[in-house]
Amino acid sequence: MAKKLISSQEIVEKFDIPYTTVTYYTNLGFLKVVKKQGNKRLYDEGKVRRHLRKIRKLVSEGYTLRLIRKKLIG
Repeated sequence: MAKKLISSQEIVEKFDIPYTTVTYYTNLGFLKVVKKQGNKRLYDEGKVRRHLRKIRKLVSEGYTLRLIRKKLIG
């Protein structure tokens, strides 16, 4: 099955998070760019959904982004 790729802007709209957060999470390594089309970054929608769900859960439990990074990336 082919991966569904979504852009940063689509992440903003679909998951209701600010564009700056998408960029920040990308820089931290939480969200991985799968492909670039010109100036557009494309992400695997399934992985974005799973990672954002995990991040939100861990933040609600009181984890810092630094600890979340260790849990998600290792």
